[in-house]
Amino acid sequence: MKPIILSFQLCCLLLISTLVMASSKPLWGYRSGNTAKPSVTKVFYGETEGQKIFRYTLKNSSGMQVKVINYGGAIIDIITPDKEGKFESIVLGFDSLRPYTGKENSLFGSTVGRVANRISNASFHLDGKVYKLTSNIHGGLAGFDKKIWNIEEVNNGKEVALKLTYLSKDGEEGFPGNLNLILTYTLTQNNELKIDYRATTDKATPVVLTNHSYFSLNGSKADKVLNTELTIFADQYLESRNGNIPTGKILDVKGTPYNFTKAKQIGKHIEDLNDGNRGYDLTYVLRNQTTKLTLAAKAFEPISGRTMDVYTTEPGVVLYTGNYLSENVVGRDGKPFTKHGAFCLETQHFPDSPNQPKFPNCILYPGEIFKSETVYKFSVQK
Repeated sequence: MKPIILSFQLCCLLLISTLVMASSKPLWGYRSGNTAKPSVTKVFYGETEGQKIFRYTLKNSSGMQVKVINYGGAIIDIITPDKEGKFESIVLGFDSLRPYTGKENSLFGSTVGRVANRISNASFHLDGKVYKLTSNIHGGLAGFDKKIWNIEEVNNGKEVALKLTYLSKDGEEGFPGNLNLILTYTLTQNNELKIDYRATTDKATPVVLTNHSYFSLNGSKADKVLNTELTIFADQYLESRNGNIPTGKILDVKGTPYNFTKAKQIGKHIEDLNDGNRGYDLTYVLRNQTTKLTLAAKAFEPISGRTMDVYTTEPGVVLYTGNYLSENVVGRDGKPFTKHGAFCLETQHFPDSPNQPKFPNCILYPGEIFKSETVYKFSVQK
């Protein structure tokens, strides 16, 4: 009779184990019975300038999604779960193409260049020549955020990606040289969005590229991001004057409201700012200046439990807290934007680099390859 009793005990143990597993909440990245493979899909999104615009959706086996359009090479949606497993968008955007092409678009998710951020007096000297630009900010009046990119889908069965290309012709917005760009968005199985930039030129030209996504890790749980806890691995920032043009001075964050060397809520000292920006809009000098991919910032949203780690090869990151987002502009799902309703962490070379010889070099010469990488890694903390 002993073998029969042992078999009964084993059956009980198996039954108990099964019940325990069934009652547990599945973690992000593991879903019982989920055999979905990474995928890329493409749908028609609209037309502008006589050209068709498509929306591409990258999806990994965990259910995370990244949506991109070929207008502006823009990331229009990033969908991740919160600590309860609810999937929601965590970036600001619109429901249709039209507002992306209109004045209400504050570079939401766009690729920014040829030189992101500011250039003093909308001009620079290079190799004995003065170049006049169409604007002093974000690559000109019609920068890369307003260009139509070519997109190629990539699916190797393990990861999915989009390869975007664009030729910025000599003289475009006042910049010299034909600049060939390759931008790759990769969604990994580790819930990372990798952004890889490559560029070559036939004339010396400045190149500063970034992505301008507005993050709201709380999803639909709050209208503002002031409770988001932020860490930036930088002990210094760039002093700037009117128009956010750097003076060339690099200042310490210690003892200032700009200090995020230890995690603190974005809103903790935002009322202490007296620079007229109505919030944060400054460039941090990252500790890592080696061009190696290194952790630059961390964000944690306590309501949703979402976390975002930002890695980059760039020497700086701009923190912008949506200071001029307006309730008069309606975003996704008919929801108006709100001041401080999102934050940006724009990895890049320093503003006005072409006019600041002491800043990290941003000039690309023929025969060289511009390389830059930024990774946004998402997870959940309960």
